[in-house]
Amino acid sequence: MSTPSRQFIEEMLNSAGIQINGSNPYDIQVNNDKVYDRIIAGGTLAAGESYMDGWWDCQALDRFFDRVFRTKLDQKIKSRHETLWYLLKARLFNLQKNRRAYQVGEEHYDVGNELYKAMLDKDMAYTCGYWRNASNLDEAQEAKLDLVCRKINLKPGMAVLDLGCGWGAFAKYAAENYGAKVTGVTVSKEQMELGNQICKNLPVEIRHEDYRNVNGRYDRVISIGIMEHVGYKNYRTYMETVDNCLKNDGIAFIHTIGNNISTKAGNTWTTKYIFPNSMLPSIAQLASAMEGIFVMEDWHNFGPDYDKTLMVWYDNFEKSWPRFKEQYGERFRRMWHFYLLSSAGAFRSRIIQLWQIVMTKPGAPQPECRLT
Repeated sequence: MSTPSRQFIEEMLNSAGIQINGSNPYDIQVNNDKVYDRIIAGGTLAAGESYMDGWWDCQALDRFFDRVFRTKLDQKIKSRHETLWYLLKARLFNLQKNRRAYQVGEEHYDVGNELYKAMLDKDMAYTCGYWRNASNLDEAQEAKLDLVCRKINLKPGMAVLDLGCGWGAFAKYAAENYGAKVTGVTVSKEQMELGNQICKNLPVEIRHEDYRNVNGRYDRVISIGIMEHVGYKNYRTYMETVDNCLKNDGIAFIHTIGNNISTKAGNTWTTKYIFPNSMLPSIAQLASAMEGIFVMEDWHNFGPDYDKTLMVWYDNFEKSWPRFKEQYGERFRRMWHFYLLSSAGAFRSRIIQLWQIVMTKPGAPQPECRLT
């Protein structure tokens, strides 16, 4: 029996070439007819939660989301209550202020190092790989790390500050291959502990610290995957922090996922279940934050490479799942599917990007960087 809710959702999906209970891999299979009313009432958050609860399935979620994002269906099913509440919170409160900074570490990065070891490359780089000349994940991540070192013209003995250093993949690579001395900060205790083990006997120190609390002067200040957690109210603070820590002739570097449009709140499902208090910056927001502080030397986009990276992470996760299913349970597995494959679909549809930005201080000589 067709209801108004089903009819509305069916028409929207059909506009994207998606059928309910269809035979294509990107079609959805409905297991609970209450899902239509639930999504109408709760918008994109309810769509994700109902998938986690097993109310609907899809053989190829990445292909489903590619079609959804290309036709902007996610915007059409946002409930008014959902949108207004998240925008109101983001406008009234600084969701990424200091006392909230460690929440994402506790809720996402601290879910278990063994899970991330199984999903990621050998050096546990939890950001986009660079696939230009790579044939597997290890090669793509090493190529990304080397690309960063070349873009910042890294030399032996240089002191580098790595904001949001993860498990120390960049720190290890820069110390071993370029002779750099690296100080990294992370909001995750598990990342700090394992990172220091990984980088043992290298000129590397990883601290459990928020980026706003760092001090000292460095030849290079970089971040690979922290800007997504900074928040629009703090972009200027981030730039000022980097400026304070960077020597006058130094180079600053940002690697971040980017949004095609300026927003003031993150995706509701993602901020609840994956990255608390996260949001993606736009070009306009980052440019405004760096204005008067930095000279932008290079802005590189290789967003499609994140699609490839995420699909390998998904394959690794699935292959290793039998080891973790008793620890995490089926709802976690479905949550992780939704996270990885919706993200892959977002990059494939080009609604979000992956940027690397090289910056210097005004008056500094233009660096001779190898940019590709």
